[in-house]
Amino acid sequence: MALSSSSLSAVHSVSYSILILLAFTNYVSGCYTSLFGFGDSITDTGNLVCIDAPDNLGHMAFPPYGETFFHHPTGRCSDGRLIIDFFAEYFGLPLVPPYLEVEKAKGRDFRKGVNFAVVGSPTLDLAFYEERGIFNPITNVSLKVQLGWFKEILPSLCHTFSSCNKFFQTSLFFLGPLGGNDYTHSFVSNASPDEIRSFVPLVVKAIGSAINELVDLGAVTLVVPAILPLGCAGAYLTKYASSNKADYDTMGCLICFNNFTEYHNELLQRELNDIRELHPHATIIYADIHSAAMQLYRNPYKYGFMKGALVACCGSGGQYNVSDSMPCGVRPIVVCDNPSLYVDWDGYHFTETAYRLVSKGLLDGPFTIPQINSGCVSLAAQVEHSTYI
Repeated sequence: MALSSSSLSAVHSVSYSILILLAFTNYVSGCYTSLFGFGDSITDTGNLVCIDAPDNLGHMAFPPYGETFFHHPTGRCSDGRLIIDFFAEYFGLPLVPPYLEVEKAKGRDFRKGVNFAVVGSPTLDLAFYEERGIFNPITNVSLKVQLGWFKEILPSLCHTFSSCNKFFQTSLFFLGPLGGNDYTHSFVSNASPDEIRSFVPLVVKAIGSAINELVDLGAVTLVVPAILPLGCAGAYLTKYASSNKADYDTMGCLICFNNFTEYHNELLQRELNDIRELHPHATIIYADIHSAAMQLYRNPYKYGFMKGALVACCGSGGQYNVSDSMPCGVRPIVVCDNPSLYVDWDGYHFTETAYRLVSKGLLDGPFTIPQINSGCVSLAAQVEHSTYI
């Protein structure tokens, strides 16, 4: 049957639209082809459980960790996905595997990206703290060690400076958050507030040095998160509970610890501004997870957290359901029926739902400086992302 000229025109129009759509899809899904992560428990997708001896695994290796999304523990410190996982999904990439798991695997392939973050990892080397009587019982993996791991896999990614530059043009680096363990272990070791405050410029400079090193190796786009408000974490609220109401803000968070995290984040932003001037060709993105989280603390009910923001979903009782001597994952514990109603998962970390909302605030704005290139999101991920809230 012959087609009329109007029908042919319609067919050509549809065909042309399909070609444009396919071309657009290939373009946007190809913006980032790999994702590399560094940091601590906010970002670790399983490295610590690979380090620990089988008979001495950390509590994140046991249920109910992972129950919401993976339905089993993965080494992530949450009931499900983390911020880096939501970034991977948003850009159409596979969830980033832990480096130590991939490194041991046969036929290992790092070209889609890998995660070097480790639960408990400090920014500065442990020797710095041990000289000051501050000890980290969780890990000896510092940011410097993570960078060393990255350099070890470079030959499997690229062989020359030119080829590395080309490869990393489409790589996204997620560097942090970093600093939380430097400060937490210092507070727990009873270092004075003034001494700990003196560490902040050193921690921030170490983060800046790592960024410069990665850029020199070819990194072009780096996301550098702030640290979360320590004064709102259930573990801090439990350990440093005060009878003085003036120590708390209107949200119920400890003012002195939140002032401390704000000081770190302020210095970090200054450092990133200096690095941008030094490397104008690179895109250094400040991810303000602190401000994104504060939205949830200020009005948890608005975002569906009907159990509030300060009480942990998983713990061992008490005002905030947190105990350092009996953390989540160690029996007996009190586990909530629905983690999506809570911001706090275990006293230090967020639930998957809270991480999802923080991620949305970064990916959709306004909590990144400069704004992340949302034009790189794959169409499939864009549809899924629109259902986040």
